[in-house]
Amino acid sequence: MASLTNNSFLTLSIIASLLFSCSNAQLSPNFYASTCPNLQLIVRNAMREAITQELRIGASILRLFFHDCFVNGCDGSLLLDDTATFTGEKNAFPNRNSVRGYELIDTIKTRVEAACRATVSCADIVALAARDGVGLMGGPTWTVPVGRRDARTASLSGANSEIPAPFASLATLITMFAAKGLSARDMVALSGAHTFGFAQCATFRTRIYNDTNINPVFAANRRGVCPTTGGDTNLAALDVQTPNRFDNNYYTNLLNRNGLLHSDQELFNNGSQDSLVRFYGRNLVAFRADFAAAMVRMGNISPLTGANGEIRRNCRLVN
Repeated sequence: MASLTNNSFLTLSIIASLLFSCSNAQLSPNFYASTCPNLQLIVRNAMREAITQELRIGASILRLFFHDCFVNGCDGSLLLDDTATFTGEKNAFPNRNSVRGYELIDTIKTRVEAACRATVSCADIVALAARDGVGLMGGPTWTVPVGRRDARTASLSGANSEIPAPFASLATLITMFAAKGLSARDMVALSGAHTFGFAQCATFRTRIYNDTNINPVFAANRRGVCPTTGGDTNLAALDVQTPNRFDNNYYTNLLNRNGLLHSDQELFNNGSQDSLVRFYGRNLVAFRADFAAAMVRMGNISPLTGANGEIRRNCRLVN
């Protein structure tokens, strides 16, 4: 009887394990292999064209992906416009007049629809475009599991509360990433995305005028583009060394107290992540590998698959 019970328990455990594996297997690098075989080429070509016109756009699409994934998962909800009967996430404080690249996603979606009508989700297009934006700017590339579907809902409150702020402490950053299933190491690696792109004055004003763990020469330089009042949307490069290249200079900036955002410098401020920042600062290969792996993990946050969600025809509107 005991043997029978144990065998039954083992069988149930195997079935449960298989069901779990199957549910996760709905995201696959080959999901569109037969239904939209040229998808990745279409996305990459569009990203290459866009970056040729504006170097900043690669970082912008990566940030769009991050802000989308941190609110109810990587489901394209951030792309939805507000309407008379629908409130989206675009006007949440972290996104309003800040997140950009929506028009590029529209362009890619139009090209994908022309090749494979009603097949590829906007959520997957964003995931692929983010990967290509990094790779085309000198960063690593990685295999993107696809098969996400698009959300029919959005969360303004989630966007206001679940996206880490540029003023966050290290403890807060670790906690907020952990809430999404990401480790402190993932957080430090993903923060390396700030090796390219720009930030608005309002996000770093307090840092350059009030923080003490900042290189005074760097602070004085940044004050030139960010006055104590006004100029909130003035831009400064996140990486003072190579703002248009994806490399590991972000970490050497932190070692020199040249982090632009308060949350950046928190990673190297006599805390638990100091040694990892030093490691990434001297080991580009390790950073690239960890960043790529962390991007896959972030892209796997709560995807809609199977019969959940929809394949939007227009990324800005629910069908």
